[in-house]
Amino acid sequence: ATAAAAAPSSAAAAGSAQGATAADDEAVNEDLRDYHRHHHHGGMTMFISMAIDTLGLDPAKKAPIEKIQSDLHTKMAPARDAERDLLSTLADGIAAGKIDTAKVDAAVAKVATASAAIHTATLDAMTQLHDALAPAERAALVDKVKAHADVWRKVNVDEKAGSSEKGGHVAKLTALLGLTPDQVGKITTALSADVPVTPQTDPKAVDAHIQAFATAFVADKFDPKSLATTATAAAGHTARHGGARLARFYEAITPVLTPDQRTKLAVHLRERLDDQHASSAK
Repeated sequence: ATAAAAAPSSAAAAGSAQGATAADDEAVNEDLRDYHRHHHHGGMTMFISMAIDTLGLDPAKKAPIEKIQSDLHTKMAPARDAERDLLSTLADGIAAGKIDTAKVDAAVAKVATASAAIHTATLDAMTQLHDALAPAERAALVDKVKAHADVWRKVNVDEKAGSSEKGGHVAKLTALLGLTPDQVGKITTALSADVPVTPQTDPKAVDAHIQAFATAFVADKFDPKSLATTATAAAGHTARHGGARLARFYEAITPVLTPDQRTKLAVHLRERLDDQHASSAK
């Protein structure tokens, strides 16, 4: 799924990708997983915008499609700004050695509220995108959106929060911060209890919208208004679940770290503010 999300769809780009080394591929995959661990503000709209990057469009279509993509990015600004506040709050708490959970919870709620409004704000842009793409291009975009959703689900739902397996969040931070075995053990224990699934955190909302979008977008006629119910539920869930999971992870890890490790982690988290698709200038 990670490779499908990142791979260009054109034959020329695909041929170039085949020449990449396994190490290059893994670096791209890890960057994508890390992105989807930290960014949840755009829901399906964010997946669509990211999918456009690797469609391998004909040069004649590139400019108008990029203009639509820029519009999508602009319409995600309120949710993106709310997420930046969340990440900044977490970074400040990590650096200080104590995260303000009430402030973080309020920030997560703001991201979810702003994310739920994105679909209505992007109705025209989504219609323009559908009409600008050929049937094969629409199908390719749907496949890439599904791949991004699969990566998001893998790192935010399927992966155990405290897992120290290779490729997981704990393993990444072990390498970044030089965590000791004792620290890893304490973090794993702190995150070992699974958070119960509630109607608000059930990933079925995302699954339902992905299927609805896939069916509607490949059709000759596309009415994004028909997706309003599933889109709103999915975007709210993605932001709420992803943001809360991220907060829980950093709330658990912070007390275990040394002052130097906390400083380094806070810098790393602030760097996520400038990730492509998550910064104010795409």
